[in-house]
This record gives sequence, structure tokens and C-alpha cells, in this order.
Amino acid sequence: MSEKLKLLKKALGHCWTSEGEHQFHCPKCNHHKLKLSVNIDKGVFKCWICDYSGTKISPLIRRFAPSYYADWRLLEGEIDLDKYDTIFADEVELPPQIIDLPENFQTLTGKKTRLKQKPLNYLYSRGFTDTDILNWKIGFCDFGEYQDRVIVPSFDSQGNVSFFIARSYTDDWMKYRNPKVSKDIIFNDLNVDWDSDVILVEGVFDAMKCKNAIPLLGSTLRENSLLFQKICEKRSNVYLALDEDAKGKEFGIAKKLREYGIRTMSIKITPYSDIGEMPVAVVEERKQNADIVSDLDYLHYKLDF
Repeated sequence: MSEKLKLLKKALGHCWTSEGEHQFHCPKCNHHKLKLSVNIDKGVFKCWICDYSGTKISPLIRRFAPSYYADWRLLEGEIDLDKYDTIFADEVELPPQIIDLPENFQTLTGKKTRLKQKPLNYLYSRGFTDTDILNWKIGFCDFGEYQDRVIVPSFDSQGNVSFFIARSYTDDWMKYRNPKVSKDIIFNDLNVDWDSDVILVEGVFDAMKCKNAIPLLGSTLRENSLLFQKICEKRSNVYLALDEDAKGKEFGIAKKLREYGIRTMSIKITPYSDIGEMPVAVVEERKQNADIVSDLDYLHYKLDF
């Protein structure tokens, strides 16, 4: 039995084979008889009940058995394994970035004091709870370089501080004043569950609205970045939830991840401007209904403009 047929059986269930044609139950019309004919050699399929058909098998897998999509593309030669060599080979291993929190950093957990009231009110106004504040280890500074700013630290996989976001909770014209160090980190890697789906968002406060989310600290993702490499290493499914005005960049990220066989979905943002504005329940609902991003989606996006 060929590897392709083995995978198709895992994806679609048992089949009956005759003269090169493999008959499965059609996942679209769910007819009780084996009426979906798949010809692996020709790369075509057709249901003789509902007329669902295609000239490539990969869209069938992507739609009805997405967890096997990357494996099928690999068997079809649609994924270039040499790409992995380009991002993992001959890399000089740099020491991890470890920095200190501001000297006057104070936690916002524990007893509520008058000094904590303004930063807490700012976070509450954005829909965050005491549990969020505890989980993200958020603090603040009331004097010094980061005065009147909430501090959201990032911890690497070993628990070291690798970065932090310093966001003003007053009317300071400079909303963010972050440390002058590299942003090539995996924000809060310590708390990422790499065995589950991950959500990529732009900012930290967006990430706080989602389960297992990683902020890009912007709207781009380079192939040679630590985050891109770890996604490819862990083979995590990725949900993209960039701001509505960054859709073009989102499609670019999705295209690049798909080249490495990473299953990539897009969470619908409209009518919100970003995922940080969404209620948590809405975020989870839209994640459940997210669509796999395809080259056709990108084409439609470009045509709309």
C-alpha cells in the first residue's frame, strides 16, 4: 500500500479499491455508500452522488481533514524540505537575551493600594482582570525612566526576562517606551503551549485577550526570526489575528508559513479594528470558525484593492 493511500485512509476512512480507483465515503454529502472516487495517480477525485470533484487531492484534504494537510503536501512534493536547511543550518547560536526589569518595577498583584489605582484602572478599562494581571506578571513604575507606565514582562523558556513592554497609563504623547534591545524574541515563551494551536497577534494587549497567543511586536515575521524557527520546529498550527489594516502582511506571513508546511488559519477581525477590542468570548468563537488561508484568498484580497 502506498504512503498516499495510507494517509487517505487516515483522513477519509476505509475504502474499496478497484483498477486504481479508491472509493471512499464522501465527506461533503455523507452518502452512506462509498461514492467518492479518488485516483491517486491522476490526482483527481469525484463524488458520484453530489458531484463534488477536483483536479487536485490536496484541497479535499485541506477542507475535510486539515490535520493531515501538511503531510499530504509533503508526499505530493509541494513542501520543499530543503527550506528547513536554509533557516536552521549554519546558524551561529547566540546567547539568550536576558535583561533586567526597571529598577523601580512594582507588581500590580496582591494588596490594592492608592499607588496602584491608576495603572489598575487603566487595565480594567481595557477589559483585563486581576487574573490576567497575575498570569502576565504585570507591574508598573511610578517614577524614573518608565514613570506612569504599566510593565508587561516577557520570559524566555528558562524563565529569564527577555523583554518588556512599557505602556503609558496617562496622556503621555509616547504611548510606548520599550527597552532598547532586540525584539527578536518569543514573547513569554515560558507560557506558550507548543503542543497546541498558537495565535499570532500584533501587540501584547492583543495577546492577553487570547489563549496561547504570541505577540509579534509588530506586523511582520521574518523567516530567520526565533519565533518563525520555533513554529517550524514544533509544527504548531497557527491562527493569524493581525489588525484589519495589516491584512496584506498577514497574507504574506501565511504564505511563508505554508511553504514550510505549517497549517495557517485567519481569524476574522471586522468590524473591530484589532483583536484587543474583542470580548474574550468573541475571540474564541471566531477562532473556532477561522478559515484556512489559501493563495486564492490572497488573490481575492488583492483584487478587492
